[in-house]
Amino acid sequence: MKIGVIGSGNIGSSVGRKLAELGHDVTISNSRGPQTLTETAKEIGATAGTVEEAIAGADLVVLAVPVKAVPALPLDKLAGTIVIDANNYYPARDGVIDDLQLKRKTSARWTADHAPGAHVVKVFNSIYFQHILDKGQPAGADGRIALPVAADNAAAKQIVSALVDAIGFDPVDGGTLDDSWRQEPGTPVYGTDLDRKGVEAGLAAAER
Repeated sequence: MKIGVIGSGNIGSSVGRKLAELGHDVTISNSRGPQTLTETAKEIGATAGTVEEAIAGADLVVLAVPVKAVPALPLDKLAGTIVIDANNYYPARDGVIDDLQLKRKTSARWTADHAPGAHVVKVFNSIYFQHILDKGQPAGADGRIALPVAADNAAAKQIVSALVDAIGFDPVDGGTLDDSWRQEPGTPVYGTDLDRKGVEAGLAAAER
């Protein structure tokens, strides 16, 4: 697949690296321009590009930026494209966003509202970036870390779940984008590296 990554921080570069290792064509971008990404791109096996270059013709886009940066991105160009939303809302960093602060919307739903027609899938927001790189295990391994995957579109959820499995983690159905608060910061599954049964129990036990 042709994959564009928006955001070259810890999560974006880690997910980009693992997808490049699977043989996908990965272009990584950030707000500062491709000239700042030459070394990062070389290290992870990707191509450096602008945000526009990363998303042009992409089959899948990984969004890993501060939530406050989402409205300024050209996400309106991603209708029909699968978008992995790996973001978390942190008020101290992102400022107060009323819909999120008052829990009127999940951060995934809020992001999807800025990407009309895109198939947004919430995943990779609940795991520490270094663990994406070094804690993946083969399918069936004892204690394999599981990751919740939330989306409205069943086909997109299936495709992303297959990628999660391919890079070494058990995908667990996290419901719809409106259910994805169960994997946001402060919930039982956030940053806890639980296995499949643990994630299923954690999602069910989450309180809002």
